[in-house]
Amino acid sequence: MGKVLIKNIKGLVQAGENIPNVRKGAGMQDLPIIENAFLAIEDGIIVEYGSMEEWGGIVDWRGIEIIDAEGKYVLPAFCDSHTHLVFAKSREEEFVDRIHGLSYEEIALRGGGILNSARRLNEKTEDELFRDALKRLELVKSYGTGAIEIKSGYGLTVEAELKMLRVIKRLKEVAGIPVKATFLGAHAFPAEYKENKRGYINLIINEMIPQIAKENLADYIDVFCERNYFSVEEMEEILVAGKKYGMKPKVHVNQFSILGGIQKAIELGALSVDHLEEISDEDIEALKNSDCIATLLPSCSHFISIPFADARKMIDAGLPVALASDFNPGTTPTGNLNVVLSLACIKMKMTPEEAINALTINAAYAMDLSETHGSISLGKSGKVIITKEIPSLAYLPYAFGDVNIERVL
Repeated sequence: MGKVLIKNIKGLVQAGENIPNVRKGAGMQDLPIIENAFLAIEDGIIVEYGSMEEWGGIVDWRGIEIIDAEGKYVLPAFCDSHTHLVFAKSREEEFVDRIHGLSYEEIALRGGGILNSARRLNEKTEDELFRDALKRLELVKSYGTGAIEIKSGYGLTVEAELKMLRVIKRLKEVAGIPVKATFLGAHAFPAEYKENKRGYINLIINEMIPQIAKENLADYIDVFCERNYFSVEEMEEILVAGKKYGMKPKVHVNQFSILGGIQKAIELGALSVDHLEEISDEDIEALKNSDCIATLLPSCSHFISIPFADARKMIDAGLPVALASDFNPGTTPTGNLNVVLSLACIKMKMTPEEAINALTINAAYAMDLSETHGSISLGKSGKVIITKEIPSLAYLPYAFGDVNIERVL
């Protein structure tokens, strides 16, 4: 990448040296912005920044790219801490089924949903899956994503789950951004185990997890803890097994119902609990007394017409909140975090400052990337978003149908 100088920046967002690893509650309204600023990046790392008045000029002009960002904002690249980017085929026929009145759960109970994606994934080769996933990855990078988590969970057999995780490992090698891998074999019960749930759980614990660990294919372990999927007790058993092999829990929970999964996930050391469209006061109290972060997925709620997570209640209670795309073929067929930013403000009444914190600082925390991502700080990643000329930072979520990103470094 060499040397890059961005000058005359209208506002350098999330810039500073004393920025916390996570912002919570009222602190999510804090968003430092340096006006009329410059930013210097060398070999992909931030080496200097400040106001134009403080800029001492360029010592060595050789090999430097100069970008004039007058009228434009510069932000740290977004972090997307919850995606299902590796899949075989889109599911627009289920989209039409929902238009005709079927719910997500009804479609799943008749063999659609996750099981539909699993059937299709088994038909594709690793190379085919990799090529398709790489195209999607390049697309979301162009939208401003500078780090991403990707889950398995559309395999549901030993061979297919390993195939997905090997694809994610290959993506890590070529992505140019951090990629975190999550094992989600406990995404649904395969049709052949519908009457033998114990058998599938044994398969996950005794065959999948040891082989995944042997090949070093997963950073995290996830379970879809929900009615008609995995119970709290089943989630606990699977997470404990994964933790023995060094996989940290990150779990799907409280999407349709409250089962007590949040408290158990916290007890087991979960880094994040994701979805939370349904939440109780007991859940909020448990989260307040933990290091676990709530990750909300508004584009999923929007697409399948389920309630939006109560971000206001969580933030007003003092919790930290992260946002993510949930990019997947069934319930969120977009990885565009600009859409998530707008929906968080429009539908969940988050302020632009809260939503940007949720996609930068807090989302980096939800991926164990606080040391390198989420803010404009010395020594951190130089992956940044340069907006088009816009009147204010709030214009980004306000102009929900426009593409206001000019360039992503």
